Amino acid sequence: MTAARPTRSVLYIPGSKERALEKATGLACDAIIFDLEDAVAVDEKVNARAILIKALREADFGARMRIVRINGLDSDWGREDALAMAAALKDGVKIDAVLIPKVSTKSDLDAVANLIPAVPLWAMMETALGMLNAADIAAHPRLEGMVMGTNDLAKELQCRFRADRLPLQTGLGLCLLAAKAFGKIIVDGVYNAFKDDAGLKAECDQGRDMGFDGKTLIHPAQLDIANAAFAPSEAEIDLARRQIAAFDAAQAEGQGVAVVDGKIVENLHIVTARQVLAKAEAIAALAS
Repeated sequence: MTAARPTRSVLYIPGSKERALEKATGLACDAIIFDLEDAVAVDEKVNARAILIKALREADFGARMRIVRINGLDSDWGREDALAMAAALKDGVKIDAVLIPKVSTKSDLDAVANLIPAVPLWAMMETALGMLNAADIAAHPRLEGMVMGTNDLAKELQCRFRADRLPLQTGLGLCLLAAKAFGKIIVDGVYNAFKDDAGLKAECDQGRDMGFDGKTLIHPAQLDIANAAFAPSEAEIDLARRQIAAFDAAQAEGQGVAVVDGKIVENLHIVTARQVLAKAEAIAALAS
């Protein structure tokens, strides 16, 4: 089962932008990806590492999950990023996970795991080889979550943009199956047009329908739509409660199934209903 901690909205914040890091403490996101990779210019890479560690040490990010995306170990900065995160963790800095870019095989996880002990790892799933190795990657004992890197995947596939994301469905589906099979968190890729609310909502709804736990975002203006899309609706919460009540009543009468709204309710539906209520309670706890 996927972790109960909400990851409806996972916002990228550049590790080099002190003002953005400060503002992030007041944003309604479930998780933050503090980015040292794509969002940071080459000449700012080293400075960004120090800025980010200072912010993580001093700022209050509340209940938001703190995820640091390091540069790849094949870059000039990845190894030092990893060692800096390991040192920060040892010094008491709160980091919930380290996100590794372009994970194609489980050996990519092993390499970082050897440098950063005792912190969950997340994998950017954004290469064709990564799609083919998704199950092997998801099975890694240090892996906690997977993030779809749909922009890089589309670039590698040389596919055309479609609003329905049909060219990406194979990769999305393979990673989703792998994450669910091994009980890992999985969040959908970004929606680039941050002023297009209707397009964002459609893509969030598609991701939620598929089973993703949330969506990565590039702008705070996208938060409300993602939070609503990946949270149980009032109708879903009401149905879950009624299903549980009806099933409990049926069992008390020696019945194995119940009927709610003209539909059969079995034990498998009750498992889902309890997950819906648990997620709603976890979201409410974040807001309190």
